[in-house]
Amino acid sequence: MDSRTLSAYDRDAGTFADDWHSQPAPTDLHAAVKAFFVEGPTADIGCGSGRDAAWLNSAGYPTTGFDASDGLLNEARQRYPAIRFVHSELPALDNIAPGSFANVLCETVIMHLPTEAISPSVERLVDILVPRGMLYLSWRVTEAADRRDEHGRLYAAFDPALVLTPLRATSIRSDEQIGSISSGKLIRRLVAQKGA
Repeated sequence: MDSRTLSAYDRDAGTFADDWHSQPAPTDLHAAVKAFFVEGPTADIGCGSGRDAAWLNSAGYPTTGFDASDGLLNEARQRYPAIRFVHSELPALDNIAPGSFANVLCETVIMHLPTEAISPSVERLVDILVPRGMLYLSWRVTEAADRRDEHGRLYAAFDPALVLTPLRATSIRSDEQIGSISSGKLIRRLVAQKGA
């Protein structure tokens, strides 16, 4: 994670959490999950304050949330004490064994990474899936050049090949660029199935 982005999330975790939880429900994300995810343990990588992890769990996908921000993890644990939330950082995800999860959700996280960390992160997201497991991966689209918002968070502008190349051994089940129902921002969303 970009250090300034991580500092922003740790410093203002409560404010970010309140904002995310006040947004409209991400029904487009929910529809994609219901269409493609399979039964089994699920990881929410970059879970933030736990909103999506809680929905996944309630929808029948037993979920563990992982995030690099201890501030956001504290928010998640307070809001959803029945769900397990663990500190872990892309690209390493050191405390997750290969083949641990049937589904992995990584919603609007990788644009906060330095560009050199994007491909290794996508490779690792696939690595923690079981054979034929499902990956939901999205990022906020930034054109032309990297930018930072008023909080200092990085929004990297990067060639989508940094994502697509590490997914060559998967089957892309969905690929769309749309406005997020929840945030209103332009995102690219992929759903990929790991090979057998």
